[in-house]
Amino acid sequence: MSSKIPGNLIIGQSGGATAVINASLVGAVEAAFADQRIGGIYGMLHGIEGLLKEELIDLRQQPVDVWQQLLHTPSAALGSCRYKLHDHDLERTIEILRRYDIRSMLYIGGNDSADTAHCLAEAAEQIGYDLSILSIPKTIDNDLPFTDHCPGYGSAARFIAQATQDSALNTISIPWHYPVKIIETMGRDAGWLTASSALGKRDESDPPHILLLPEQPFIANRFLTQVEEVYKKLGYVIVVAAETIRDDKGQTLGSVGQVGVDAFQHPLLSGTAQYLVDLVKRELKLRARFDKPGDLQRMSSAHISITDRDEAYLVGKMGVHALLDGESDKMVTLIRHDEPTYHCITGLAELDKVANVQRLLPDRYLNQDKTMVTSAFYDYALPLIGGPLIQHTRLEMTRVRQ
Repeated sequence: MSSKIPGNLIIGQSGGATAVINASLVGAVEAAFADQRIGGIYGMLHGIEGLLKEELIDLRQQPVDVWQQLLHTPSAALGSCRYKLHDHDLERTIEILRRYDIRSMLYIGGNDSADTAHCLAEAAEQIGYDLSILSIPKTIDNDLPFTDHCPGYGSAARFIAQATQDSALNTISIPWHYPVKIIETMGRDAGWLTASSALGKRDESDPPHILLLPEQPFIANRFLTQVEEVYKKLGYVIVVAAETIRDDKGQTLGSVGQVGVDAFQHPLLSGTAQYLVDLVKRELKLRARFDKPGDLQRMSSAHISITDRDEAYLVGKMGVHALLDGESDKMVTLIRHDEPTYHCITGLAELDKVANVQRLLPDRYLNQDKTMVTSAFYDYALPLIGGPLIQHTRLEMTRVRQ
């Protein structure tokens, strides 16, 4: 803990925007408004990349009613970026912060954003500039360490779970047309989002039937055997696959459609679902198709989890409180309590232990063959999606006989 003066505050958003990332911005701004120790409140347009261009806005000059509306608005209101700081950027960034007398900073983002915040905190300390900087967690990947879960995940999980049930109904209605459906999810190297597709599953015959997770090597023969078994039993198969699943040699199935890498050298993939569809058609001679929700899984305002939104607001608010307490070079975390009912409080984790570290889906959340979740995963994830999913019904298929 330090004795740094809050001074002027700047806030940025970074990485893949979510349905609730703006709730963290609102929580931070409203907490800053409420404390007279904070002077100016600025927003960087398009994250650290905008700060380097001195593209800032005065958040105190916004209309009064904008904050309540923004609480329910998906995507990054300040604009986002995927920019990795270079060594020569650090001195310029500190120079800009000094010019605007910015002594406090919140950076809302995931693993890479935590790295950016940590680099800036170290650079400021080395230069001797009095700066407090904290990372506010955000990622649908749910892969940040030291926090029970990440704001943004609950809403994306709700979307994927409901979309899987809805999409499967089309397959069920005419199973001989396209009996195999592949639904491709985001999630980078962690299977949390893919696993959430099973949150609407009530019994073994309900979709999804097979989960393909990035933590588990893809074995084509085993996959085809499972597909064939489910098809023979039900007449259709719903598979949910992460976009980054790899074969037993570590090669991503979607590399056939790779379109480069981002600033942090993460591959930009586009091909996993197509690969699986082609494999099923070729080897099993079954018609197959795929759904790729894409950005909808991150942005759907219709599927915002109230729990997720409230927790996103909370981490933004508590980030400001931590800055006022003199904390720096840390990430706000969510600490889970299940008694008497589910709720979270916040804590702090050292950024040097968070930056560029991924928390993968643990084996205890998976069944023996690692293609479906266990009851422990339901216990973990269901409280995060903000209430029950729509439960569809089916007609009783009692045939008329003469």
